[in-house]
Amino acid sequence: MAHTMVKLTATVCAAALSVAVLGGCMPQQQTSAASQAQSDNRAYMTQVNQTMETLQTRLSGFSDAVSRGDVVTMRTQADNAFKALDELDSQEAPDALKDVKQCYVDGSEQLENALNAYIELYTEIDSATDAQPFDWSTYDQRLADIQAAYNSGIEKLQEGDKTAADLPQ
Repeated sequence: MAHTMVKLTATVCAAALSVAVLGGCMPQQQTSAASQAQSDNRAYMTQVNQTMETLQTRLSGFSDAVSRGDVVTMRTQADNAFKALDELDSQEAPDALKDVKQCYVDGSEQLENALNAYIELYTEIDSATDAQPFDWSTYDQRLADIQAAYNSGIEKLQEGDKTAADLPQ
């Protein structure tokens, strides 16, 4: 899973870069209303880009905690990442980018669920005792389910990027 967190960081970084590229692709000379709409779109995508950069940094802290097996720090870093995801959800998207925002919100929710499930799994392992041992027979399936939820979240974020990039300029 630590390797997966590294892949997440790289994916989030790539998503942030594609968002930044989108902002620079919009033509500059249009009618006043079209120009304002483009300006609003660029402003929103800039906010998304900044939020993704923050998320990348915070997920890096989560990955570090995973590599050390530090469940308490995993929780703290996940909560920090959730704040960035909540910020993404609270950003007001222009009408032209409502579908893009929904992809980001859906992806964020799935990532949050995956991180929570991962922490829950490692909390159970960490708190196991001889009297109440961890049920290792479920570990592989639970980890696979968490990975699938995580991948689904990343795919939604990438779908948001693709939708934004495919919008008429």
